[in-house]
Amino acid sequence: MADTAEFIKDLCTPAFVVDIDVVRRNAETMLERFQQLGVQLRPHMKTHKTLECADIMTGGSRRCIAVSTLAEASFYADHGYDDVLYAYPLPFDKVERCARLSERLALFHVLLDNKLALQQLTRRPLQRGKVWRVWMKLDCDNGRAGVLHSTQDALQLARDISETTGVELTGIYAHCGNTYGCKGKEQITAIAQETTTNILQFMERLKAIGIQGPKSSIGSTPSCSHPVPDMAMLSEVHPGNYVFYDVQQSLIGSCRLEDIAVRVVTRVIGHYPHRNQLLVDCGWAALSQDGGGRLPTGYAIIEGHAELKLTSMTQEHGRVEPLSGALDYSQFPLGSTLYLIPHHACATAMMHQVYNVHSKGKIVNTWKVFRGW
Repeated sequence: MADTAEFIKDLCTPAFVVDIDVVRRNAETMLERFQQLGVQLRPHMKTHKTLECADIMTGGSRRCIAVSTLAEASFYADHGYDDVLYAYPLPFDKVERCARLSERLALFHVLLDNKLALQQLTRRPLQRGKVWRVWMKLDCDNGRAGVLHSTQDALQLARDISETTGVELTGIYAHCGNTYGCKGKEQITAIAQETTTNILQFMERLKAIGIQGPKSSIGSTPSCSHPVPDMAMLSEVHPGNYVFYDVQQSLIGSCRLEDIAVRVVTRVIGHYPHRNQLLVDCGWAALSQDGGGRLPTGYAIIEGHAELKLTSMTQEHGRVEPLSGALDYSQFPLGSTLYLIPHHACATAMMHQVYNVHSKGKIVNTWKVFRGW
């Protein structure tokens, strides 16, 4: 049930809050950045999974998005979105659902990285004169999904897709998730350049064997926050986390702390001087444990209190202690609020059914989150 508080300090806690002014600034910056480069932005919806935020990220066009689940794809289709890329290696149990979306929308795209997946598509030819629009996932040294960019297998799969009846090779897709291991802009831009070079070289190899026309796309929030000039030669980019950002992104060098749009509001519910700790009402059911507490401040940054550390969490509790010295409990009365800046916004957002959207601390909206696979 949505909270009826007027200000974020009055919310029932733990609560996930979104600064709408920061969200809009982040979204507009990314849109303008790639408009200037002449590259299509295809924002990924996986971070927030809401209609309202999607409208902001697409500039109100309700076109050209990436999703990580078919539930998201159907949700956005139900709300007038089109040109939707299911940016996930094709699961064989979901081919029929993909077919129905392909027949329903003007543009629905699937992604694959092996010939068996291609065979699954041929077993379900589309109706209404439609063809399967396929993006081939290329591994440009990220090491997750995708066929390795430097291999003959990659060229052969592209040829197989392009020569299959009822199937169109729409694009080549690479995720430079290895940027998440970077420290600073210089390392980010080095990987962005390497990924861009690899995919552009692969596009040239495709032309050499007579395959013309597929689009090229790379993406990760770090690489798209610091694009290199050669990215102007790409067709699309597909970042997602940038609309919220998080502590992880700030440590990588993607953003500043002031660019992080989300917080988890928690309340002090216990004073324990004998162990020099506060107890708060936020545990791992409301805040991601990503990062493993490796931050100097533990599992999150406690806004405005660099001297505090979120030391540990159980399901519904968090323990807070000072980095050094004794706690001054008068600064943290029982019932007072603390604001936790999450290490990973995507994982933390998924723990909350409603986002409390505010401007300068005043609640202006609530966004309901869509779930499922």
